[in-house]
Amino acid sequence: MARPLRIEFPGAIYHITSRGNARLPVFEDDHDRKLFLGILEEVVIRYNWLCHAYCLMDNHYHLMVETVEGNLSMGMRHLNGVYTQRFNGRHNRVGHIYQGRFKSILVEQDSYLLELCRYVVLNPVRAGIVRHPRHYKWSSYKVTAGLTKAAPFLTVDWILGQFGKSRREAQKEYSSFVQAGMKGLTPWAELKAQCILGGKEFIEKLTPALKDKSMLKEIPKEQRLVFRPSLEKLFPPDKLKTKEVRNEVIQKAYFNYGYTLTEIARHLGLHYATIGRITKKKT
Repeated sequence: MARPLRIEFPGAIYHITSRGNARLPVFEDDHDRKLFLGILEEVVIRYNWLCHAYCLMDNHYHLMVETVEGNLSMGMRHLNGVYTQRFNGRHNRVGHIYQGRFKSILVEQDSYLLELCRYVVLNPVRAGIVRHPRHYKWSSYKVTAGLTKAAPFLTVDWILGQFGKSRREAQKEYSSFVQAGMKGLTPWAELKAQCILGGKEFIEKLTPALKDKSMLKEIPKEQRLVFRPSLEKLFPPDKLKTKEVRNEVIQKAYFNYGYTLTEIARHLGLHYATIGRITKKKT
């Protein structure tokens, strides 16, 4: 089975989730939740992370983290590994407590970080546990909104900086922003290849991360293809001076970048059978 795509670089921002094996709880009580947050603090310090938001549910958790040094996998091994050991020791259990590897969504900061930080703290509301996030103890909402003392591992400056220079006014505006999202849509409709939330330019900047061809067999096809050049870039009108050149690009689009005959035909205004004949010339 192909492994999910992991792209790591300095300054990368992720939405992270880990769920309990067989949907079982990963937090049995408040002691477990405090234990997890203590280990998260260790990870933030040791691996130089910035944690922008978090929420601990019964059988999973959500984090919004920024990896200053591009070390997501190392930090997550520590977080989930150490917590599993301590959880099992406390409850006299053995084996995995999480369902497979953690899930990470690479996030474009300017477009999606604020929205996802809101999404994270609204999880207890969507689950029907509380009517407002201020009533939930195990998320970053109350700290960011200034309703409780600061958590040592939580970074609130970037979020509050989006709402004004005065901290008190920013906290008030943040609260209003979260309130406004209680009945809103989630951002997942714009998720690309199950692993990226970002615009076209953001995705294009990530393309060099796949230059190492040894990675390709481990990455699902649908995730690799998100990095391919667009048909507009492959077929610039000013460079398709002859049919030979055009046909070479058609073959590249089909064989190298995974575009279908129909997609290429529709873009060029040709019949898909014509595109099929051109691609067969290469085989």
